[in-house]
Amino acid sequence: MSALELAAAYRAGQASPTEAVDAFLARIEAHSDALGAFVTVTADAARTKAQRATEKLRAALVSGDELPPLFGIPTAVKDLNSTAGVRTTFGSVVFADFVPTVSDEIVLRMDRAGMISLGKTNTPEFGSPCYTEPDVAPPARSAYDLTRSAGGSSGGAAAAVSGGLLPIAQASDGGGSIRIPASVTGLVGFKPSRGRVTRGPVFGDFTGLSTPGPMARTVRDSAALLDVLAGPAAGEPSWAPPLPSGETYLGWCDRPPGRLRIARWSDAAFTDEPVDPQVRAAYERAAALLSELGHEIVDVAPPIGPDVLPTFEVVWSVSAALTPVPDEAEPLLRPLTRWLRSRGNAVAAPEFGTALIALRQIAARAIVELSEYDAVLTPTLARLPAAVGQLRNDEDPAADFAAQVQYTPFTAQWNVTGMPAVSLPMGWSAPTPSGAVWPIGVMLAGRPAADHLLYSLAAQVEEACSDPGNPWRRPAVAAELR
Repeated sequence: MSALELAAAYRAGQASPTEAVDAFLARIEAHSDALGAFVTVTADAARTKAQRATEKLRAALVSGDELPPLFGIPTAVKDLNSTAGVRTTFGSVVFADFVPTVSDEIVLRMDRAGMISLGKTNTPEFGSPCYTEPDVAPPARSAYDLTRSAGGSSGGAAAAVSGGLLPIAQASDGGGSIRIPASVTGLVGFKPSRGRVTRGPVFGDFTGLSTPGPMARTVRDSAALLDVLAGPAAGEPSWAPPLPSGETYLGWCDRPPGRLRIARWSDAAFTDEPVDPQVRAAYERAAALLSELGHEIVDVAPPIGPDVLPTFEVVWSVSAALTPVPDEAEPLLRPLTRWLRSRGNAVAAPEFGTALIALRQIAARAIVELSEYDAVLTPTLARLPAAVGQLRNDEDPAADFAAQVQYTPFTAQWNVTGMPAVSLPMGWSAPTPSGAVWPIGVMLAGRPAADHLLYSLAAQVEEACSDPGNPWRRPAVAAELR
């Protein structure tokens, strides 16, 4: 079931939060280690909340009281987000026993919406790489082929949702960390606009690159979770304008987008490496479908080119260097983390300020160039899903970083501009020699702060792909997970 289908089953008296939580906890116990999905499971707390939610639902069925759309729905929190009283490792052995005393605001919002967290999902150290292979948990793997990585940094969330361990999960995205895992696990991964979702109470992302967001099986589920997460918190330094009163992102999924003007390109932004032919074919099929739906498709040159990479790397490495780690614990960090932090620590303040200004000027020029278009179509990744360990290179972190850039050259451009973007599971690879079929994501970006219109378009695409003969089909998950 999707999250909203499960919520409807609750309201029809066909299921309860207690039954759902027990069922998902059983799948977590059976399959989480194989998938590398969870770092910490909070079974007792989840069962207690499920019992209370079940009682409240029963009372609401009698009284007719309305409950939030995702009330009683099991979910989980990415292990980069603090959870009061629950271990939060940030993907690092340095924080293997860290237990925060406060929760991030988005965690509190899911709780207030009646959602039930089953624990903390796997993430790489400090959320940096596009694969999830930390020292605190097994590697995150795709449910469609356990030899393939579930991506990163929200790899645990993607592994859990694609493998049926959760109906929906919270994630976050600083350079593609929602959309990359969604692409390789056949999910809908939505990166909201800059300022759409609060980063409180820490407000620690000074670069503007990162944002929390939803990981889901369907566009409507994704929109329902963004309705829970969206909005500024008290003390917010900046925020995207809210929807008009009475409107929701879920509601926009039922509104036709109208005829849109959609720019497209398939040349990578951060590298000149070629795109895999099967990825390009999925992108071309997506463009043809959008044209069939009545949209105008326009080929344009990418407004951000490979020359942005050195500037982006300066900002990215300084951001990595600012995570507080005791000097004596530095040798415990992963080689890639140490390499990034070393680069960041070597950047002088004027150099960093210059790079951050340059990145914002690059973003401004790109937004101006794209201002006559309602959306942009590109591949999500340049290649088919990578094998576990394929990108990681502990002996040569510079080569590791370069391999990640070549694998994910499309996603970070929308973190630079702050525009919303979504990876949709619109393609599948040819069968591998083992018989596995791998998901291929295609990405749509929207106008700045126009998350609602992007959801309307994504829902239209999903509906057009809903019949069994279309690319939105779901091949069987790996035999070990059935």
